[in-house]
Amino acid sequence: MKSRSVRTGLCLSLLFSMGGLFVRAAAAEPTFAVASIRPSAAEVPFEHDGKTEISPGTLRMRDVTVATCIKWAYGVQDSQISGPTMLRSEHYDITAKADEPVGVDQLKLMMRTLLAERFKLSFHRENKELRSFALTVAKSGPKLHESVVDGKSTIQNSAIGFVAKSTTMQEFANYIADPLRTPVVDMTGLKGKYDFAIDFTSYLPEDANTVRPDVASVLMAAMKGELGLELESTKTSVEAFVVDHVEKPSEN
Repeated sequence: MKSRSVRTGLCLSLLFSMGGLFVRAAAAEPTFAVASIRPSAAEVPFEHDGKTEISPGTLRMRDVTVATCIKWAYGVQDSQISGPTMLRSEHYDITAKADEPVGVDQLKLMMRTLLAERFKLSFHRENKELRSFALTVAKSGPKLHESVVDGKSTIQNSAIGFVAKSTTMQEFANYIADPLRTPVVDMTGLKGKYDFAIDFTSYLPEDANTVRPDVASVLMAAMKGELGLELESTKTSVEAFVVDHVEKPSEN
């Protein structure tokens, strides 16, 4: 009887030990196998937010700020992020690789770990009621074409506008939130991925060469005319991403 009791105790002990291992394994944060962070070598033309390129297991970011990395990793808009000036004043080129091919969601988790380990990023979240824009469909209806190919979402800027491919309305809302410097909430109800483009030329005022045009007015007019979308001013509770601490990155 004693022998059976001892064996039972050993089994339970082993089981709990294994359980502890499983818990620790599950809690481990995904990390890149290698990551290079260097001061930006050059600006990316027409891109306020630098350039991000993704392939299975590899992330390449050019001329990006810490705020850019936070937006990409956590899916927040620039106007939701507050903290030290360094978040937007320092620009970097980042190349990071995983041990094996992984998808974009896993790469984002790895970027969160990189921000914590290399930039010593710490933050908290809080809800704030802010003036914002609701992205809606105009009464005339949307002028959007669903993507034929389910590819990676890209929005490419140019001197006169932009071209979007395989882009959701939430991704588009995040994109226009930057130049508007205001949170944008997707309320279109459109669930697909779309290909579309905007040329701002015909929506610029006649005195645009001498007077800086109002970004919001031009964007609203172009969106309604070209895409059948509107922006409605509103107030909403927005989750703010408040950075408590950030440092220049540790050495490679």
